[in-house]
Amino acid sequence: MRKPLLPRLADFLRRLLSHPLIQRVIRNTGYLFSAQTISAALSMGQGILAARLLGVEGAGLVGIITQFSSNANQLTSFRMGELVLSFVGEFMARGKPERAAAVFKAAVLVEFIGSALAYGLVLVFARLGAQIFAHEPALAPLFSIYGLSVLASLFAESGEGLLQYFDRFRLIAGITIGQSLLTVGLIAAAFLRGGGLMDVVLAYLAGKVAWGVAISLASLQEARRSWGPGWWKASLMDLRGRWRDLVRFAVSTNLSGTIKLVTRDSEMLWLGAFSSPLQVGYYKIAKAVSNVVMMPVTPLIRTTYREVAREVADRQWENVRYLLRSGTLIAATWTLPAALGLILFGRWVVALYGSEFLPTSFDALMILLAGVAAANILYWNQLVLLPLGMPDYPTKVQFVAAIGKVAGTVLLVPIMGALGMAALLSGFLIFTSGALVWKSLRALRHAELRPVPAAGG
Repeated sequence: MRKPLLPRLADFLRRLLSHPLIQRVIRNTGYLFSAQTISAALSMGQGILAARLLGVEGAGLVGIITQFSSNANQLTSFRMGELVLSFVGEFMARGKPERAAAVFKAAVLVEFIGSALAYGLVLVFARLGAQIFAHEPALAPLFSIYGLSVLASLFAESGEGLLQYFDRFRLIAGITIGQSLLTVGLIAAAFLRGGGLMDVVLAYLAGKVAWGVAISLASLQEARRSWGPGWWKASLMDLRGRWRDLVRFAVSTNLSGTIKLVTRDSEMLWLGAFSSPLQVGYYKIAKAVSNVVMMPVTPLIRTTYREVAREVADRQWENVRYLLRSGTLIAATWTLPAALGLILFGRWVVALYGSEFLPTSFDALMILLAGVAAANILYWNQLVLLPLGMPDYPTKVQFVAAIGKVAGTVLLVPIMGALGMAALLSGFLIFTSGALVWKSLRALRHAELRPVPAAGG
C-alpha cells in the first residue's frame, strides 16, 4: 500500500537535504542568497530613492550610462570566472596544483588587459554613446567617469571564480553586502540633500570600484594560501599542451557573452537608441522588480556550476544528474510562488518607485515574468556543456535567437517601447532555455558512454 502524498513528499525532501552534494550547494547558495537578499533589499531601496529623486527619464539615463560601460567591459571580457572554475578544478582534481596556478595567472593577465582595453573604448566612444543612446551629447563626461568602474574591476571575474572554487562563498557574500551598503548610503545622502544625476552615477561608481578591488585582492590572498607565496611564478609553458582548449573555451565564452550583451545586457541602450530615455526608465523599473524572482536563483547558478564542474572532472555522472534534478526542484519551489506574488502585488511594488511608472512598468513586468520563470527553473541549461568541452554550443543557440531578437527590436521597439522589449526578452529566454536543456541532457548521455581517458597530459 502506497504512503499518502505528504509523507512521501517529506521522505523525498529528507533524502534530498541529506545528500552531501545538495548540502554543499544549499550551504554555499545560502551565503550568497543571504548576501543577495540583503543587497536586493538595499538595491530596491537605492532604486526607489534614485527614481524619486530623478524621475522616469532620469532613472532611464542612469541605466543608459551604467550599461554603456558595463557593455564595453563585456565586449572585451572572456568570462574568466568560468574558465578558472573549469580548468583550475580539472587540474586540482588531477593533482596538478602548479598547472592550476598557471591557469589563474593566465586568466588574471588576460582579464587585466581586457579591462584596460574596455576603458579605452569607453573614453573613445563616450560622446557618441551619449548622443545615440541618451540623445544628450553633453552627458559624455558622465559616461567617461563611470567608465572608471571597468578599469577598477582589475581581474574580479577571475578572482571570483577562484574564490568560488575554494569555497569562499561567505567572503564573496560579505563583499557584496559591503558594496551595497556603500552605494545605498551615498544615494541616500544625495536624496537628502536634493542631489542630481551626477551624484547617483558617482554612488554607483563607488560601489562598483569597491567590489572589484576587494574581490581582486581577496583572490590574490587565496592563491597565496592555496599554492604558496610563489604561485605567481608558475610557468605558463606548463599549459602548452592545453592552450588550444583554453583559447577555445575563452573565445567561445566571449562570443557567447557578446551575444548575451547584444540580446540581454544592452536592452536599455537599444531602447534609448530606438525609443527614448523615458521608455528606458519604465523598462529599468520592470527589470528591477523582476529581479525579485531571480534573486535566489542567481547564486544557485554559481554554486551549482562549481559542483557540476567538479563532478564532471571526476566523471561522477549520477551525481551530475542528481544536481540537475534537485536544482530544478529547488528553483521551481521559489520561482512559481514568487511569480504569483508579483502578479498579485506587483502594481503596488512598482508604485513604490513613483506613480508615474504606472501602468507601463507593471505591464512590462507581467510580460517579463513568463521568460524569467522559464529561465529560472531551468537555470542549469548550459552549466553541463561548459565543463564537458562544449562551450561553443550555447553560443550557436544564442546567436540564432539573437538574430530574431535584434530584428524584433528594430521592428517592435519604436512602436511598443518598453513593452516590446519585454516581450522580446521573454521569448528569447524561453527559446534558449529549452534548446540548451535538450542539448545538455543529450551531451550528458553521450559523456557517460565515453571511455575513461588515460592518466597524464
